[in-house]
Amino acid sequence: MARWRPPQPRSSPHITAEGHAALEAELQGLWTRRADVTRHLSAAAAEGDRSENAEYIYRKKELREIDRRIRYLQKRIPSLQVVRDPPTDQARVFFGAWVTLADTSGREVLYRIVGADEFDPERGWISLDSPVARALLGKHLDDEVEVETPGGVVRYEVVDVAYRDAEASPDS
Repeated sequence: MARWRPPQPRSSPHITAEGHAALEAELQGLWTRRADVTRHLSAAAAEGDRSENAEYIYRKKELREIDRRIRYLQKRIPSLQVVRDPPTDQARVFFGAWVTLADTSGREVLYRIVGADEFDPERGWISLDSPVARALLGKHLDDEVEVETPGGVVRYEVVDVAYRDAEASPDS
């Protein structure tokens, strides 16, 4: 019996200029690292018996992981659409927005809606494809939003919508 799984839905192609630059820098860094790993792999291979050579086995595995990531980035980067300008209607929630939400208990959370390749929960950056972001898109200040979560439906109120650089502090 096969363990067939349906393919993952395609993630949105949108990305911020900062995220695109970070992916380009990662790709360049991987090429540099690959050259270094290849050098070490050649040295390990020259040591003789490869079947029990831990250095050789480790470097081969590391090289496979680097090559996998390089292939992904080389395929993904050209398909991305860089969003550089904020929308004309900055009172509504769109891609790149910093959104402050208040739940029913009054606790506030700050999210930035970014592309699938640059989300970072620790920074409050959520993917455009996430349930919260999809529920927020097109909403105005003071709109209420219901988000389906694994723990049940959560209600939020949009407290603030802003468009600013990623380096800007959340308070600005």
